[in-house]
Amino acid sequence: MLSAMPPKVKSTRVDKAYERLKADILNGKLPPGFQAPEPDIAGRLGMSRTPVREALIRLEAERLVDLIPRRGARVLAISKKDICEVFEILSVLEGLAAASAAKGKCSDLMLDRIEEAVTCAENALNAGDMDAWAVLDDRFHRLIAQGSENARLDEMISGLLNQVFRGTLVLVRMNKGPAADPGDHRALYEAIRAEDPEKASTVAREHRLAGLARMKQVLEDCGLPHV
Repeated sequence: MLSAMPPKVKSTRVDKAYERLKADILNGKLPPGFQAPEPDIAGRLGMSRTPVREALIRLEAERLVDLIPRRGARVLAISKKDICEVFEILSVLEGLAAASAAKGKCSDLMLDRIEEAVTCAENALNAGDMDAWAVLDDRFHRLIAQGSENARLDEMISGLLNQVFRGTLVLVRMNKGPAADPGDHRALYEAIRAEDPEKASTVAREHRLAGLARMKQVLEDCGLPHV
């Protein structure tokens, strides 16, 4: 029996649905607690239910949504406990990625992209644009993961960054600045370019743990159980 939709076309539609829904969740267009039946979500995207259903399954695996039988999908909030767990894991994984990238695995093109992300983030910070800074901070960490040339490590870090980006955006607005020293980004870039794995790993790990400590304090000061 012939498939109603060629696998390549189906995969492309699933990817598009996934990317659109993920973007709307991460930037807050679909806020925590938002819930809708699958047909409504499919209609919102102007797509059929099949690729949307598969996209939602992927988002559920990344803990961005919860699929509820006969009720559709609900966007999940990220709790203080979630943020702590993810940041602790990222401190280890990003330390490993940074060390790997510093072992000469980063191409000149990737190093240039990392430096560009650092410079643009510095400019956003100087302009007081915290939303832009959060996006560039996320890009920087993803580029470090990609620079490790370890596909599985890159995938794991990317999934964790997806989970905490919305929380990072909210908290950086509340904190009116980065949770950790933004100068660490340039220090990490320079350690990778200098091919110093030990320093790169240390900077990456301590940067993430410093961010965790500040975020915990902000959440406690504001009495927020989740974001």
